[in-house]
Amino acid sequence: MNRKDKPWILTAHCPSRLGTVDAVTRFLAETQNYVVEIHSFDDREMSLFSIRVEFLPESQTFDADEFNRQFGERAADFEMKWQLTAPDHRPKVAVMVSRYDHCLNDLLYHYRTGELAIEIPVIISNHPDLKSLAEWHDIPYYHLPISAETKPEQEAEVWKLIQQYDAELVVLARYMQVLSADMCAKLDGWAINIHHSLLPGFKGAKPYHQAWEKGVKLVGATAHYVNNHLDEGPIITQGIQSVDHSYYPEDLVAKGQHIESHTLTRAVRYHVEKRVFLHGERTVILGK
Repeated sequence: MNRKDKPWILTAHCPSRLGTVDAVTRFLAETQNYVVEIHSFDDREMSLFSIRVEFLPESQTFDADEFNRQFGERAADFEMKWQLTAPDHRPKVAVMVSRYDHCLNDLLYHYRTGELAIEIPVIISNHPDLKSLAEWHDIPYYHLPISAETKPEQEAEVWKLIQQYDAELVVLARYMQVLSADMCAKLDGWAINIHHSLLPGFKGAKPYHQAWEKGVKLVGATAHYVNNHLDEGPIITQGIQSVDHSYYPEDLVAKGQHIESHTLTRAVRYHVEKRVFLHGERTVILGK
């Protein structure tokens, strides 16, 4: 075993019961797998236990199928659902965007440098503006215009592309369209959206300008899973920063875009590293 190797990741959740941690860690020890990181949480409100373990096999003949078979026997006693993720797994992420490029640029930078262990096989937009950016990264770019009349047809084309490119995650990197209830249902739990977080809430056009007029003192952003309630899905990450009277509307916009970019990228990282557990409408983030 080389301690510098990338670890396997085992995630699991089950009803709260005595011996859940032991069931996982004892199995890993018995099968000669060295634990390098472990985080768990027992949700007393939901009686739900979640655990995330990174481990390195000491055996040179580690077999993932055999691991799943053997662990399944142990997990059955606890009604445990689990997932094993290989060190070299790079989930395919479909990115949807409109005209603002700040979130897309940040994702592409961390993708290009390898800081995000993902593949981006497709970028989908309702505008042509960012095609050259996608082409520079050698990523197919699909311009699918949308109107109230064509929304069902446009979303059908979007869904075909998501399936065509085998996307495991969809990221709305400032995609400025409200998804239909049908699309939200299809993407439930595996699509991440980003939006500004300003108090009090400023909706509609130019929210940062509205906030400036009220003398806002905090600028933030929220990344969350998509559901059928606009901007109200389970929250993954949030970012916030203080501002003051010296910030003009354009300064608030710039600051907000910076926070949005980093907050979204952090949410994507948590998701692909299997750190996010859904507990009803809430999330539990293990080992961030």
